[in-house]
Amino acid sequence: MACSVPLSRPVICVVGPTASGKTALAQWIAEELSGEVVSADSMQIYRGMDIGTGKIPVSDRSVPYWGLDLCDPGEPYAAALFQDYARACFVDIDKRGKRAVLCGGTGLYVRAAVDDYQFPKGDQVGNVVRERYEALAADLGNEAFWERLRAVDPASAALIHPNNVRRVVRAFELLEEGKSYACVHEGLKDMAQAVPAVFLGLSVDPAVLNRRIDERVDGMVADGLVEEVEALLQAGFRDGVTAPQAIGYKEIVAALEGACTLEEAIAQIKVSTHRYAKRQRTWFRKDARICWLPADTVERDALLPEALRAIEAHERS
Repeated sequence: MACSVPLSRPVICVVGPTASGKTALAQWIAEELSGEVVSADSMQIYRGMDIGTGKIPVSDRSVPYWGLDLCDPGEPYAAALFQDYARACFVDIDKRGKRAVLCGGTGLYVRAAVDDYQFPKGDQVGNVVRERYEALAADLGNEAFWERLRAVDPASAALIHPNNVRRVVRAFELLEEGKSYACVHEGLKDMAQAVPAVFLGLSVDPAVLNRRIDERVDGMVADGLVEEVEALLQAGFRDGVTAPQAIGYKEIVAALEGACTLEEAIAQIKVSTHRYAKRQRTWFRKDARICWLPADTVERDALLPEALRAIEAHERS
């Protein structure tokens, strides 16, 4: 496979839904293969959003980590920026004789880093077209804004939830370039790779995963999620932590502002995270390159050898 980012060894991509054990496996692989981890998580890029995003604590990091704490909550950031950042990390890690391990559940970030993903023109900070559509969305409201898209590009609207304003904006951006989000989305299946990579996915029974998510959310609250949100609000980051994609934060803000009880907020975090995990599974299941490893239990002695065998098999092929 011809790749435009030359590396001496493929990047090891560890993917799967939230709470599946990706971080643990990625770190184990990095420890075993003298590697460094690049996080591909669209929320872990934000400074101060640690507990609610499941960011590995500094004290638990046994290898170097990249892709964490890149900007403040609410600061504009795009997958196009992450594409450049991740590939620069891959090259640097490879030049130093280390093994790059990409770890994350944000499917677009993973594909942006590894595949020949072409972003709309100006898909960076200060995008005038994007800002215009974001302002229109704020003026009309999510549902009416989505209806505008459905009127001009029903195929694309059918693929996007009305509350996913960022993706609706993206669809309008593409239309201004004469492209359809639906066509671009379909083309993802056959997109060429830009970076040599081996893909490992963690497969967890949905019922097991949901229980694990619930326990994780309870653990986050016990570890100080409410206090973390309070600190972010005091620092002036309300818009960032109440963004639609900020699961675990916007619900706590609602409780702190009296819109619901803390118990109701915690229950909603669990429900929203279950739904997010389902969307993640759907996204990754479409990628035939992924070697799926059973991960109903996440134990180093069981999971790491399977992962290493899969990596070795890929490199022999």
